[in-house]
Amino acid sequence: MKYIESKKNDEIKQLKKLSATKNIRKTGTYMIEGFHLVREADQYEQKFLKLFVTENYADDRLVKKYYDIATTVSEDVAEEMSETKTPQGIFAVIKVADVEDSPKLSGKWVILDDVQDPGNVGTIVRTADAAGFDGVITSLNSADTYQPKVQRSMQGSQFHLPIYRMDIKKAIKLAQDSSMKVYGSEVDKNAKPYNKLAKADDFALIMGNEAHGVSREVLVNCDENIYIPILGKAESLNVAVAAGVLMYGLQSL
Repeated sequence: MKYIESKKNDEIKQLKKLSATKNIRKTGTYMIEGFHLVREADQYEQKFLKLFVTENYADDRLVKKYYDIATTVSEDVAEEMSETKTPQGIFAVIKVADVEDSPKLSGKWVILDDVQDPGNVGTIVRTADAAGFDGVITSLNSADTYQPKVQRSMQGSQFHLPIYRMDIKKAIKLAQDSSMKVYGSEVDKNAKPYNKLAKADDFALIMGNEAHGVSREVLVNCDENIYIPILGKAESLNVAVAAGVLMYGLQSL
């Protein structure tokens, strides 16, 4: 395998740029790090373009599978490439998935209306996967799911279910055109408690921005707006926590 020792290597400089959404979209590639994510990506047949490993992984069976596109890097280079304080020393460059522009929706979906914290977006995707949802749609102003922090937060769930990125109005129309109920979540006692809804097999749940919630413009286009009753003195729940409550709660109606 080729060996890169210097942090100033031109290829490493280019890889560092893949932490920015504009470069991910421009190149059609993104980078993941950590053995768990690389293994999940391999298991779910993602298109590997390059693999970078420290000597600790050079003889690993997974790495040998990609020997023709693998490069060994020094520990210093691994630290330069990493977005974490303690890099594991394994990185993969992957092709951005080809997705339909106007997918046919069915089942249970989560739609994110400008959820901007990478940890929240990743946690919601991971929870949707755990709760058996069929997919996630993020608005154009939500944190990009190919960002490194979102990738790490999803913990491999990004390879288990489809994720689309589109205008929020288009997402609602796709859901309603597929005869899905669209539920907007809000902190408003004039909305309906989520546990009072009639059971629906196909629906889309919209979660909103951390500071402002689901926009009023979006809420007026929903079939029903719902809220989680607050039993204590907290004003509201973190959006990822609220999404988890609603996803599992709506499943159990």
